[in-house]
Amino acid sequence: MATNATMFDTDMARRKKEKKKRPYFGVPKGIILSARPDGWRFSVLTVEGGMLCGHLGVPMNTHPQDARAAAAALVTGLALDFHATDVEVTWDPPQEPWSWTARVALAIGDGPASPDAGD
Repeated sequence: MATNATMFDTDMARRKKEKKKRPYFGVPKGIILSARPDGWRFSVLTVEGGMLCGHLGVPMNTHPQDARAAAAALVTGLALDFHATDVEVTWDPPQEPWSWTARVALAIGDGPASPDAGD
């Protein structure tokens, strides 16, 4: 008994699904944060010479200290996600109004801190 082949038969070649690769993000070495009329903007400088820029996603009326904390949390999360490493962010004194820079360095330590460390 003959059957008609359809394109859904298992014998037909299937296209291999390609996994989308996450874009590479270099090791962060600095942050530039500035207040603009459209909101807080950031640039993350990397050791490899790259740069990631974008909108911080906090309201324009956010206090600068809170905006710096949000930018530091963003960079800390990226370093952890992409490089499985902890970083420390140190903000420099502002050189211009509504603009800040920070240095990013690998955190020094023997590994993740335990909850009862320092007791």
